[in-house]
Amino acid sequence: MTIDLRYPVGKFSHEGEITPSQREEWIREIEQLPERLAAAVSGLSQDQLDTPYRDGGWTVRQVAHHVADSHMNSIMRFKLALTESEPAIKPYDENAWAQLEDTRQAPIEHALDSVRSLHARWVLLLRSMSDADFAKTFYHPENKRVSRLDRTLGLYAWHGRHHVAHITGLRERMGW
Repeated sequence: MTIDLRYPVGKFSHEGEITPSQREEWIREIEQLPERLAAAVSGLSQDQLDTPYRDGGWTVRQVAHHVADSHMNSIMRFKLALTESEPAIKPYDENAWAQLEDTRQAPIEHALDSVRSLHARWVLLLRSMSDADFAKTFYHPENKRVSRLDRTLGLYAWHGRHHVAHITGLRERMGW
């Protein structure tokens, strides 16, 4: 069986009710992501950091900075949904962001520091949320969908796993 390098852990999927224990599992994943991301890039040379994880894909450096950018946007979406009634969020072009110089050139430590700090705050926020808070929603104008925060939590737990697997999969294939 061939693994789809774009989706090494599969696409995000969760059917049925999201229980408090499921949310806690996802919060632990969010909490552990900074360490997992740091371990995934540990010891890589500059050339290795600038190697795409697949043909036509982002470099390891771009992936790490994308995680920081994406999760920064996500915590803002959580804060908007917690403080406003079904706010419309601001979409962004992740591929265009990945081509900006800070994403292509900044030291990997910048991404790791951002994710570490951001996730510490995010986990504090997540652990303070009630069942009613997790049921709050935001509207995504690009895909014209309303998203609940509990499902969004699962999506971002998956998102971290997904991108760490891009890096670790490349390392395995290259023998790094």
